[in-house]
Amino acid sequence: MFKITLTRSIYGIKENQRATIKALGLRKIGQSVEKPDNEQVRGMINVVNHLVKVEEK
Repeated sequence: MFKITLTRSIYGIKENQRATIKALGLRKIGQSVEKPDNEQVRGMINVVNHLVKVEEK
């Protein structure tokens, strides 16, 4: 499992990155979600790694 926390604003970022943040279920700065460790989630994290903090659980 990954704990993913949005750490930066989504304003001024590319549309595909904004869609990825939304698909991860993040809306507000500081909000966290837990996602399973699979290739789809790892790919999403790779796209927005400069906007989120990721912790393994």
